[in-house]
Amino acid sequence: MAVTSRNRLSGLITGHGAHLLSVDTLPDAEARALLVARLGAARIEAEPAAVGELIRLCGGFPLALSIMAGRAHTHPHLSLAELADELRDDALDVLEDADPAASLPAVLSSSHRALTDEEAEVLGLLAIAPGPDTGLRAAASLTGRDLSRTRAVLRRLEQGSLISQDAAGRYRMHDLIRRYVTTAHAPADEARSRALRRALAYYTHTAHAAARLLDSHREPIELGPLDPGCLPPALPDIPAAMDWFDTEHRNLLAAQRTAVTHAWHGTSWQLAWTLNDYHYRRGHRQDQLAVWRIAVDSARLLPDPGAQILTHRLLGRAHVVLGHHQEAIDALNQALALSEQQNDRALQAQAHYTLASIWPDGRRALEHARRALDLYRGLDQPIAEANALNAVGWYAALLGEADDTARRHCQAALALYRHHRDVNGQAQTLDSLGYIDHHSGRHLDAVEHYRQAIGLYRDLDNLYEAADTLERLGHPYAALCRHDRARDVWLKARDLYRRQGRDQEAEEVQRQLDRLPADRSRMDGP
Repeated sequence: MAVTSRNRLSGLITGHGAHLLSVDTLPDAEARALLVARLGAARIEAEPAAVGELIRLCGGFPLALSIMAGRAHTHPHLSLAELADELRDDALDVLEDADPAASLPAVLSSSHRALTDEEAEVLGLLAIAPGPDTGLRAAASLTGRDLSRTRAVLRRLEQGSLISQDAAGRYRMHDLIRRYVTTAHAPADEARSRALRRALAYYTHTAHAAARLLDSHREPIELGPLDPGCLPPALPDIPAAMDWFDTEHRNLLAAQRTAVTHAWHGTSWQLAWTLNDYHYRRGHRQDQLAVWRIAVDSARLLPDPGAQILTHRLLGRAHVVLGHHQEAIDALNQALALSEQQNDRALQAQAHYTLASIWPDGRRALEHARRALDLYRGLDQPIAEANALNAVGWYAALLGEADDTARRHCQAALALYRHHRDVNGQAQTLDSLGYIDHHSGRHLDAVEHYRQAIGLYRDLDNLYEAADTLERLGHPYAALCRHDRARDVWLKARDLYRRQGRDQEAEEVQRQLDRLPADRSRMDGP
């Protein structure tokens, strides 16, 4: 005997040994098979694009797919494209039917009526949570409950098939259920605002702590007080911080959009700040640009010149990484002009330091780097001074200036980084020294410096910079006729570039691979 229900019927399982068979959302292939079984292969094959859109809009929800198949069957004069258009415009209205068993809103309404007041409140708040899924701590912060109580309520909502929990313990609500809840049972404005403030405080404070782990020498920003109802986790180290960012990335992007919608402009630019190093290390260049564009617009609405300068500068940096030359110049010149109006030497130095990275004309880049170094000296900011020293050394090396000039600046930077235990700065400067060594004919030294840099980047989970250094490491290997080693590091660099969407860099590495001699040297050495 089969018993069907939207509820998990745990009593039957516990008391009578019943076997539970969950009907989850259908993958695309099974959703298409359902439509073929109901409507016939000919009709499905005649409109492949519309079928794909129907499957996407139904989100694999079996009841929604069945309702649309029934509507297509009883209205053969309507094309599947027309049905998809109707579903896109007003899903809940299209999926409603006079027969309660064939009406998604009626089925969901019946499930909602079975909830307690607390369960209905939590469901309504989960429906407005930013992002596609929610962790337990974020849900507790959103709803203002402790972890134990939140877990218990979520379990009951899962038993009623109103949310699901994946293998990683993340909670999800189907888009159609979310739409129904936000339409028919939306929380009151005041409750909604309080809940979202708690949720965004949770994300902002946790992301800030994670960002500080990625770069403990970065000057922190000042956040508002943490609401007592917020329960951020304690992240112990860099791997934990990167894992948390990986898990919450889409939710953090959604949180920033939520902040903009509610005119919480401080939270908007602060979230961009927290994501900066993570985006950089993972190579999320388009996301980086998007969050800083939003941040600039938000900071412009605040009486905070420091936030305006910072957001323009880091927007400029995001443009630099994408090769948007003029946009980068415009943003960074704005940051420099604002910092000069404030007569703030540190902010001017930051603007000059970032401006150095724009110019294909190495001479202008070196001028900005030297100006940054001059400004930083005397400010008692050793890490910033080391950044400028390394930049002067790097641009001097690119210009082919005296080997001693470039090397001296980079060695001074490395000493500062090591003294203050800045691992990322050490990696960047070791990379610079590798470049200087290679171009002065000291290829074995170059290999050693590059390999040290790559080791540090891997410790930092900084795959973006690791890809660049792997590419540069291949050149001294090739100069030493160690072609197997050059091939190995270039293949790794190419694959990283492709994973990061850096197609131009990947193509250049492939050309280098194609130029390597076919006979593979097996010489010993580093």
